Amino acid sequence: SKRGQGTGYSGIENPLFYKDNTRMFYGDAKTSLEALLKLL
Repeated sequence: SKRGQGTGYSGIENPLFYKDNTRMFYGDAKTSLEALLKLL
């Protein structure tokens, strides 16, 4: 599983991941950010 989707090392889920204003942005950092910046 990808980082951020599981409970992590501590076994505790992060409640911040479930807030309405929270989004996960997965992918290779350089490639993903370049694509995002092109959209702005």
